[in-house]
Amino acid sequence: MTANEHRVHGLDATDVHPDWPPLTTAEVAALLTRYPSLAPAGAIRWHSPRPLSAAALVDTTAGSVFVKRHHRRVRTAATLAQEHAFMAWLRQAGVPVPAVLADATGNTAVALGDWTYEVHAPAAGIDLYRETTSWTPLPDLAHAHAAGAMLASLHEAAEGYTAEQRDTQLLVARSELVEASDPLDTLAAQLPTRPGLARYLEQRDWRSELGATFAPFHSRLHARLATQPRLWTHGDWHVSNLCWSGAGPQASITAVLDFGLAARTFALFDLATAIERNAIAWLALDSDDAAHPDTARALVDGYRAQRPLDSTQIHLLADLLPLVHVDFALSEVEYFSAVTRSPQNADVAYHTFLRGHAAWFGTPAGQALFEAIRALA
Repeated sequence: MTANEHRVHGLDATDVHPDWPPLTTAEVAALLTRYPSLAPAGAIRWHSPRPLSAAALVDTTAGSVFVKRHHRRVRTAATLAQEHAFMAWLRQAGVPVPAVLADATGNTAVALGDWTYEVHAPAAGIDLYRETTSWTPLPDLAHAHAAGAMLASLHEAAEGYTAEQRDTQLLVARSELVEASDPLDTLAAQLPTRPGLARYLEQRDWRSELGATFAPFHSRLHARLATQPRLWTHGDWHVSNLCWSGAGPQASITAVLDFGLAARTFALFDLATAIERNAIAWLALDSDDAAHPDTARALVDGYRAQRPLDSTQIHLLADLLPLVHVDFALSEVEYFSAVTRSPQNADVAYHTFLRGHAAWFGTPAGQALFEAIRALA
């Protein structure tokens, strides 16, 4: 398969050429020589449509494995190892996270030239939503309830995991800006160590633009967030990152996938992210049913059936929603601007994602979603 044949999900829900070339059989075969129990590699059975890396399901002598490749500017072996350590902790605590396989030298992240690789054991169950585009709402309320309950179980399992924060800001769902007493000054302090983002922002009046984004929502957050216990979280709790025992309403979650955005934040941040990912049709905001309050309620109900939330936490959860995405959105601006060098995509991340998503919560539909969640208190 060539890069011209393979398509990935674009920012506007269309299929586009990938930023990164798809994995090839020769490339995978060379990689898996480092894994004696897997070599020789066989056919590539499926290429992931996710755009920020290249990944595929590969046949081996020991069964299928999931191979994922990152550019070294996005993920080093050390950065990936932080993610893998969190996954191992959760798996040992009973969360159904597929194992990341170690090569013959004991490493789960392999650096080869410009690339960093990881190889995962196959996920149990059915990858029911694997072709679902990000930012697509989940209409199945039973699955939303199950997803909320599994997220609560993950948070319970994460308690006691005390690793420091990720060593990167790039394509990670962190929460420093939303938690800061002055998010603009906090961002300004980060820019010397984020030159790609700094170059993008210096082309615009970012303090005025982002100040307008934060102003309607941030003042009621800072003091309340200071009381939230720190916790390593998933960061991308979309239904496409879960596998299932079946397609029906009684299906259970059999595997939790893709910890690429995981970071040390707090539990309500992760739950707000789950609502933002699964309960709003971001790619169809002009439609009459862009907001899916029933999905949001099902996620929260599933979560608190496993991990209780009091009324104060419910109100804080609602207030988080307009800004829960901002740290990650800026990391996408940085990625598109400095790594893939796509000014058009960087502008979409900045204007449509970062600023546009926050502004939507000021619309009647956004306010109605607020109220639907607050009513759960």
